[in-house]
Amino acid sequence: MYDVDWDENARLDESCAVLTKINDMPPVLQTVLALDAWNNLALLQHAPWLGRLLAPSLLHQAGLSNGGHLFALNIGLKIVPVECRRHRDRNIRLSAILHGFAVAAELGMREHDRLTLARTMMERRLVGRRTSSRRPGLIDLLIAQPLVSAEMVAGNLDVTPRAALRLIDELGPCEITGRSRFRAWGVI
Repeated sequence: MYDVDWDENARLDESCAVLTKINDMPPVLQTVLALDAWNNLALLQHAPWLGRLLAPSLLHQAGLSNGGHLFALNIGLKIVPVECRRHRDRNIRLSAILHGFAVAAELGMREHDRLTLARTMMERRLVGRRTSSRRPGLIDLLIAQPLVSAEMVAGNLDVTPRAALRLIDELGPCEITGRSRFRAWGVI
């Protein structure tokens, strides 16, 4: 049987107390306080990165993110200096986490704008094409996936691998691998 020492029981009790205290707060504040508590209590000492996954899942559970996408909080927290995120003063730590939220949101909006512009540029190549073309499906696939291969395109669009290569050449996404075999493309 798994034997838990006193320190782990105390940390678990304290984490439950934090969760009950923040239950009636707004979702973003709940997330910030839960992440701060996770970092300070060190519930899983060998997996501190789980807290940075717990925080976006709390936002998703509250309905602040859509579909299968989680908020990329870890990207924003990388930009905030470690000294601020691990400061002794709780207010500085909380403001650093909130700053990480703002930076992650700004980077997410930049990425959204970049993908929207790429979609618009590729859709310009569809003007004058027949309506039963597979090109709109390829555009959707390129926007949805960071990396596509000819086999992936052929499987998703129900075309041959050679036709997939022709479609890719017509839309002109960036070739990422730089190889003649097992090539992959993406929107950069």
